[in-house]
Amino acid sequence: MSAWLKEVELIGEVVKLTPLKASHKQQLLAAASDGELWNLWYTWVPSKNDIDSFIEIALAQKENQTALPFVVIDLKSDKVIGTTRFMNADSENRRLEIGSTWYAASSQRTGINTECKYLLLQHAFEKLNCIAIEFRTNWFNYRSRNAILRLGAKQDGVLRNHRIDSNGILRDTVVFSIISMEWPVIKKSLKYEIDKH
Repeated sequence: MSAWLKEVELIGEVVKLTPLKASHKQQLLAAASDGELWNLWYTWVPSKNDIDSFIEIALAQKENQTALPFVVIDLKSDKVIGTTRFMNADSENRRLEIGSTWYAASSQRTGINTECKYLLLQHAFEKLNCIAIEFRTNWFNYRSRNAILRLGAKQDGVLRNHRIDSNGILRDTVVFSIISMEWPVIKKSLKYEIDKH
């Protein structure tokens, strides 16, 4: 059976999403250092202590066809500014989650996330023929929740006590989705936002 998630590079006006490699380690650490993102308690952004594990997990998921991880490159500076991935892939039901997304602090609130999500959603709906794309985030990650809503996703619900984090704290996970019939209008909305920048 051929792979559903094939390596691909997605290129926009301001960003390029290129498949994650182990060689991106130092560039990812530099991006995470911009804002010391590993101090955010409600999400996992790697530090020098767990960057190897972060990359190993992502590449193992890619190998078993459950994920396709990317680094996000700012085309203007040609620097890695973060990461994102297709994950929890279900090829039989043509569903994906977009997650494990974070950006260097200086790249946040710049329009970069909008273009990244546009590129990922366009590929998922138009090339992979997905019927639904999920987004999940911690209940306390208000910035992420608002960013997902701004994309046009709708909240499906909250999974109470969904996970136990590394500190033993129970996490409530908020689940959002965009379904295929919504993509044309969301595509138009995202393109409008991108063109404004």
